[in-house]
Amino acid sequence: MVSARIVLRLAALSVLTLVVFTGWVLTRPLGLLSMKKWSARTHRCFVRAWARGIAWIVNIRIGMLGKPPAPPFFLVVNHLSYVDVVVLLACVDGVFLANSGVARWPVLGFLARATGTLFVDRERRSDLVRVLGEVERTLASGRGVILFPEGTSSKGEEVRPFKPSLFEVAIRTEMPVSYATLRYETPAGSLPARDAVCWWANEPFARHLPRFLALPSVRATIAFGDEPIVAGDRKSLARQAHDAVAARFEPVAVEVASCAR
Repeated sequence: MVSARIVLRLAALSVLTLVVFTGWVLTRPLGLLSMKKWSARTHRCFVRAWARGIAWIVNIRIGMLGKPPAPPFFLVVNHLSYVDVVVLLACVDGVFLANSGVARWPVLGFLARATGTLFVDRERRSDLVRVLGEVERTLASGRGVILFPEGTSSKGEEVRPFKPSLFEVAIRTEMPVSYATLRYETPAGSLPARDAVCWWANEPFARHLPRFLALPSVRATIAFGDEPIVAGDRKSLARQAHDAVAARFEPVAVEVASCAR
């Protein structure tokens, strides 16, 4: 049986998304009236408001350790769930660099496009050249670029090896790589974060989402690294970034931890 909490949260999320999307659409014409910078800032405000609104509706309590990088930046983070996107957009001013396949996902693909995600086909070298220009323009506009270099989300037992291909973007733009780690906890008496927050094993989104929405609260902790990483080639950069994230990473508990409601 679907709980009242799930129904109410779905309704609230739908209203929030409709209001924010409508506001964004209404302000888009300003970009055609020589007000592109103002329009871009407005879009960023809408995205931040949408992410923080989601966090409030589903009671995600976000804790930050360390200092977020100042934009422009190239930030890599371990990947646990679609919830990661909400947490990061609520904390930092950046756009995501994602595999082109994400754009075709139902619901999540639309939301990814609406938030300004940059898409790249990892298998095509020529597409890396194309997206490089988009990344350069994003960085030049004063925004950050966020990457999940594991290539997929996991159940939070470990940090998987980083795929080096998209680190070429940081090499070519001469942008040091900032890094952060994410972790989730759920309240006592609820499903553990591994099962209710982490999204893994190719589980359908529609099956996972109700479990997540049924949680009374979630504690998300994002820990930012102290110093950005610089290396001479993408493979070395990916390896060093992975080691830095893994050193700070705390596995998501299999059993439920004590977390304030």
